[in-house]
Formats: sequence, structure tokens, C-alpha cells
Amino acid sequence: MGGIIDKITEFIKEMLQGWVLSNLETMFTDVNDKVGTIAGEVSKTPSSWNSGIFNMVQTLSENVIVPIAGMIISFVLVYELITMVIDKNNMHDFDTSLFFRFLFKACIAVSLLSQTFDIVMAVFDVGSHVVTQAAASISGSTSLDVQATLTTMFNNQLSTMGIGELIGLGMETMIVSFAMKIMSVLITVILYGRMIEIYLYVSVAPIPAATVTNREWGSVGTNYLKGLLALAFQGFFIMVCVAIYAVLVASVAVAGNLHSALWSVAAYTVILCFSLFKTGSLSKSIFNAH
Repeated sequence: MGGIIDKITEFIKEMLQGWVLSNLETMFTDVNDKVGTIAGEVSKTPSSWNSGIFNMVQTLSENVIVPIAGMIISFVLVYELITMVIDKNNMHDFDTSLFFRFLFKACIAVSLLSQTFDIVMAVFDVGSHVVTQAAASISGSTSLDVQATLTTMFNNQLSTMGIGELIGLGMETMIVSFAMKIMSVLITVILYGRMIEIYLYVSVAPIPAATVTNREWGSVGTNYLKGLLALAFQGFFIMVCVAIYAVLVASVAVAGNLHSALWSVAAYTVILCFSLFKTGSLSKSIFNAH
């Protein structure tokens, strides 16, 4: 009779162990997939992320914003010319070299305006290159060996647990996995929100570009360029956050208490979301963008 009970108990334990291991495998696989997804998303340029949206934004910029920027640059150049004439006593003290300098500045301003889209794309190409290099450098330390991790956890802890503890652990893994899926949705929202912000920035690029060469209005264009750099390099900070997260999650395999380790994973995921939210403001503060 005792042997039958032992076999039933062993069968239930094996079933529960399989359930727990299945939940853990799903959880760790989701971590690997999410790290790879984030690395792929933040390394994309506006043109490669969604070509349809990019073409629409480019068309809007060329047909709507560029004419407005043309009026702004005309006003700025005329204002500069009038100011220069007045400063030189209505041309009584006018130096011919000043006029050529003005023409040179006007040519630069018009050239910048005509090449604005290419310049903006170049900024994001640099940001994409930095993120790609960062992803390649940290990929070895962030990739989680799921099968090796599960084997270690089974040999160290799961094999010695009783039925009651396995049931509790199974419920915990389900709750943590569900919480991580919710956090995964929030992370996707953050990544998509960043790209939408980039498209909004890109769409109005000609307007701040029209003010760059003017001494009084130049701060508009300078601050816009700082904002572009902040958005481009935000991807790098996102990659660093994800790399730290993956390393912390990998520590679950060697944790002494699997219960507390699982809740630590949930805490790490929440911290990751908050950290990703902060990457935008951190990047802007570093580049002094307002």
C-alpha cells in the first residue's frame, strides 16, 4: 500500500515539476525574445522602421513644412540685411566685404534648408550604428541559455521540493509570467512612442533648420539638433537598460531561494519599464535639449 502511495506521490511531483519547468521555460524564452526584439527595434532608422509612415512624413514635410520654412528663412535673411544696413549708418559706413559675407551666409542657410532631410537621417544613421555596435558588444552577456538554466534549477532546488511547495511555486511562476507579459506590452508602447516622437520631430525639421544661421533665432535650430541627437542616442540607453535587466534575470538560476528570486524577476521587469520611461529625459539632459 505504501509503495502505491509513493508512486502516486512521485507521479504528482513529476507532473508539478514539469508544469513549473514549462512556466519557467516560457518566462526565460520571453526574456530572450524581448531582449532581441528591443535590440532590433531601437536600432532601426525612421526609414527602415515603417517605410509607409516615413514616406507620408517626408511628403508632408516637403509639401507643407518646406514652404513655411522658406518664408521663415526669407524673413530671417531680410531682417539680417536690414539690421546690417542700419548698423552701418544706412550704408554710409558700409563695407563691401560685409555684403559678400551676407551672401555666403544666405547660401549656407538655403543649402542647409534644402539638405535638411538628409542631415536629419544622417543623425539617426549614426544613432542606429551606435545601437547596433552596442547590441553586438553585449549580446554574449545578455543571452540566457534556457535549457542550462532549467537544468541547474531542477538539480539544485526543484528535485527536492514537496508537492505543496511545487504547487505554490507553479502559481508563483504563472503570476510572474503574466506580470512580465503585461510589462512586455508597456515596453512595446515605450518603443512605439519613441518612434512616433521621432517622426513628429522629422516632419518639422525644415522650420528649425531655417533659423540655424541667425544669431538671434539660432537657438531654435540648435535646440532642435540637440533634441534629434537625444532621440537618436536614447536607443543606446535603452540597450544598456535591457542588458542590465537580462544579466539580473540570469541570476535567478543560481539564486538560493527560488521563490524570492521569481519575485525579484518581477521587480526587475517593473524597474526595466520605469528605466525605459526615464531614458528619454536622461538623453535630453545629457544633450541639454529642452
